[in-house]
Amino acid sequence: MKALERHLQLLLDTRDWKRLGQVMAALDPHQAAEIITDIRIPQRALLFRLLPTASAAAVVESLQGDARESFITMLCTQIRAGVYLPAPEADDDLRLEELPGCIVRHLLERLSATDREALFRYLGYSETCIGGMIRTGFIALRPEFTTEEAFEQIRRYGAGTERFDRLYVVDGDWRLLRTIGIRDLLLAAPGEPISRIGALCCTVLRADEEREAVAARFRSEGPASLPVTDSAGTLLGVVSSEEILRIEREEATEDFQKFGGAEELELSYTRTPLFSLVRKRAGWLVVLFLSEMLTASAMGHFDDEIARAVVLALFVPLVISSGGNSGSQAASLIIRALALGELSMRNIGYVLRKELLSGLLLGAILGAIGFIRIVIWQATGLYDYGPFWGWVGVSVAISLLFIVLWGTLAGAMIPLLLKRIGLDPATASAPFVATLADVTGLVIYFSVAALFLTGKLL
Repeated sequence: MKALERHLQLLLDTRDWKRLGQVMAALDPHQAAEIITDIRIPQRALLFRLLPTASAAAVVESLQGDARESFITMLCTQIRAGVYLPAPEADDDLRLEELPGCIVRHLLERLSATDREALFRYLGYSETCIGGMIRTGFIALRPEFTTEEAFEQIRRYGAGTERFDRLYVVDGDWRLLRTIGIRDLLLAAPGEPISRIGALCCTVLRADEEREAVAARFRSEGPASLPVTDSAGTLLGVVSSEEILRIEREEATEDFQKFGGAEELELSYTRTPLFSLVRKRAGWLVVLFLSEMLTASAMGHFDDEIARAVVLALFVPLVISSGGNSGSQAASLIIRALALGELSMRNIGYVLRKELLSGLLLGAILGAIGFIRIVIWQATGLYDYGPFWGWVGVSVAISLLFIVLWGTLAGAMIPLLLKRIGLDPATASAPFVATLADVTGLVIYFSVAALFLTGKLL
């Protein structure tokens, strides 16, 4: 035992998770349980967490009565003390399998809300998955119960349950069999078996599902709560609509702040200190300012054209702002559609075709307005654009067509491309898209002007 203890401690100190898991998995369940319970290693809970799911289940099954109770108490104590594994994403060599559902359920019931963060880190759930939102306030029934026994169960456990709009029928291993609405139970005949009431199939969430995907399912079905299981179907708890709404508000606020060109605020606007607010906003502003310097570089590249045809400079703000505005519009529409689950990466072709046509039509509308404006100003004498004013109007109109088209396509495609590579689409902020459209818009504008005005003004 001493030699094994020294070997395990060495593997823990060197963070050799793979070898440590192999050593623990090779042990007999009774031997593994004895080691985890009695060994003098502070991180005993780590040894259990590194076991494969099947081995961990065998260890739990090998313990009976007080021994199992002591084992679960030990795990709770270690988790409260922070003696748990680092998050899987913090260590590339760390590969965690699921814990047996029976153990997860016991830990959820015994650890307080203040210990939940440590618990979910121990379980290996990321911050973005539904496992971190599980609540144990639900009422479970056995399929052989009658309606009277179900009401007795409600009277016994209902006072400690936040809500019980749904009851959950489970087998001896706590695998979810069906759900029963309170209304169905009230209308059932006295003495009717629970196995004949309620829905055989219901929407079930997996603990490792992403929160955003779960929020979309709540929106489509509108239940007050949904059950959460592990991959084996063991009922772990429920997630309420209030929790989902809170997450949606946080996600929407974060996306809105990012889209506005600022880092997300941990606190509300009114509670965020001044210097923290400045720091959150300064980063993006500096990046955008440096990017806007490319606009000056682009104009410097066309210095000769501007010097020979000063009239072109009059339309620079008009032309480049149109590209930025159209790009910001498209980005906001696509990001919102992605957040609501209306679009996915499978729709990229559809989005490209739709925004291509939209950009052409919008560009044509603005180009026509720009051309008519030049015609009216020239005809009424409000401004003299020179002998080649018609070609100036054509240059502005065609430039607007292509700049708005480009801004629309960029605003629509950038969020989709960010999502494809695993980044938050909201990072494609309106200022970022507008800056990109400004720089490229200048190049398009002066290139089109050179095409139409060479040999005339140029």
